[in-house]
Amino acid sequence: MSLRVVVKIGGDLLKGESPNLPLIEDLKALVKEKGLVIVHGGGDLVTEMATKLGKEQKFVVSPEGFKSRYTDRETAEIYAMVMAGEINTKIVGFLQSFGINAIGLSGFDGGLLRAERKERLVIVDEQGRKRAIEGGYTGKITSVNSRLLELLMGEGYTPVISPLAMGMKFEPLNVDGDRTTSAVAKAIKADVVIYLTDVEGVMLDGKIVPKISIVEVDGLLKDIGAGMSTKIHAAVDAIKGGVGRAIITSGFVDRPILDALEGRRGTVISL
Repeated sequence: MSLRVVVKIGGDLLKGESPNLPLIEDLKALVKEKGLVIVHGGGDLVTEMATKLGKEQKFVVSPEGFKSRYTDRETAEIYAMVMAGEINTKIVGFLQSFGINAIGLSGFDGGLLRAERKERLVIVDEQGRKRAIEGGYTGKITSVNSRLLELLMGEGYTPVISPLAMGMKFEPLNVDGDRTTSAVAKAIKADVVIYLTDVEGVMLDGKIVPKISIVEVDGLLKDIGAGMSTKIHAAVDAIKGGVGRAIITSGFVDRPILDALEGRRGTVISL
């Protein structure tokens, strides 16, 4: 029985002067099972392009400590251009050059990702006070066209998805990459969802935590940084949605995915 895996990669994992060969080799091994879906990030490149275009970027912090980009209409257009255009195309071309038959998708392609626009965002201002602001063009995923992914995987393609969703009025919406990964994993009934990052797992007191049960998460969050907290919340969401296990691990090591699947690396989050 083949293993169905959804992998989240950061925008920095497949860029640079030299390719990340260990990651490529692991992805190629998973492709043979016809059960791989990739979701990518790339927020830093969105910020970089927006700066070049003279559009200052604003970031907000939620009461839970999550930092996110405030997406007005102009920022949404830049986000779509960079995520679904520049980054997705580069990653697909890169994977194709190594023999992986990748196909690039955004939420607009075949209605892959539909999302509801957030009318209001609750943020914490610089004085530490909570207040509500207009939601802008940020969305929460409501549906994933799993049938499209099934068809593509069945024909030997590897979907590479950018976290850009189509709103109810067919507008572009910025959706969190980790949450997108969780939504996709649930939709295709993945066995495993893997979040690749730049650290080797969830750290507590300077040590990697090898396993976390979802019932332990709330007690640990206060000791975990906001960036990792986002991944943990997404992982818990995936597990509650029927995914077998979630793994947070480094993408910059030898055998980053295969070792994680074999329980040799990273932090496993499960029931």
